[in-house]
Amino acid sequence: MSYIPDDLRFAESHEWARPESDGTVTVGISDHAQKALGDVVFVDLPKVGRVLAAGDPVGVVESVKAASDLYAPVGGEVLAVNEELIDTPELLNEEPYDSWILKLKPSKRAEFDGLLDAAGYKAAIGE
Repeated sequence: MSYIPDDLRFAESHEWARPESDGTVTVGISDHAQKALGDVVFVDLPKVGRVLAAGDPVGVVESVKAASDLYAPVGGEVLAVNEELIDTPELLNEEPYDSWILKLKPSKRAEFDGLLDAAGYKAAIGE
């Protein structure tokens, strides 16, 4: 059973999104996703300043089992990436909801509202 925080929204592609008080959105991968991937060994991060549409590929998470594309749960400009993941990608396994991947300045608030809530994500992954 995966841990799914109630204060996050989720994309069906298993990224989580957390709204911040400054209007930005922090993005990472879900506990369910990191368990499915196994031991994460590499994270390809997007470039700061890149403008994304919702659903655009933004990077790759590689594990000992597979490589999985990361997708933007909402559109916007990449404001920051978690460079700590370059040297310690396993943080995504250890703390999937504390180990963010990128921060976005969202272009459309409605996209965030369209993401799955915790109950919806739980149903989507069959838990």
